[in-house]
Amino acid sequence: MTTVFIAGSISIRHLHPKVQERIMNIVRQEFDVVVGDADGADKAIQHFLHAMAYRRVTVFCSGQVPRNNIGQWPVHHIHTTLRPGTRAFFTAKDIAMADIADSGLMIWDAKSTGTLGNVIELLNRQKYSWVFIAPPSQFLAVKCAERIEALLSCMSASARLQAQHKLGLERRLPALHVTEKQSTLFAQNVSDVLHAAH
Repeated sequence: MTTVFIAGSISIRHLHPKVQERIMNIVRQEFDVVVGDADGADKAIQHFLHAMAYRRVTVFCSGQVPRNNIGQWPVHHIHTTLRPGTRAFFTAKDIAMADIADSGLMIWDAKSTGTLGNVIELLNRQKYSWVFIAPPSQFLAVKCAERIEALLSCMSASARLQAQHKLGLERRLPALHVTEKQSTLFAQNVSDVLHAAH
């Protein structure tokens, strides 16, 4: 069964109709959904899924008690030794969702480093994301490292500087390019072997 990681920026409190339509498509296909417990986009996503009476949802939280679980869905607790309340503490649940998901739907304000980090975590696992950028209220499919650069181009200079500092972009982006090249070489080698076998 396909699992979709849906998340977004804490500044986003209402879902754009385009995002609602995309989530409705996920529901119609009966995909499993994993979502965080934060305020902002997480809470708005939970409200929307609850209004649709959707049950294939798991709420991920760092620690013992989720901050939001509007639909009273099953909770996946992420146990971490990181200091409670820190960015790293809450990021632990996002990494766990990136691990379990097959793809992501991210709702991004072109500022949030957390949402951008989720896209990078998914891509690092060779999983793609649909990122809704608000503004300009449009989707971008992120399936390769070059699309991360496209996301960064949407950010202000100060927001991009903050992302570089918090996410270590100067280290992580080259690593994504290397991973993609290795994956491409592996696929080519497999293709060559299969072709030679015939």
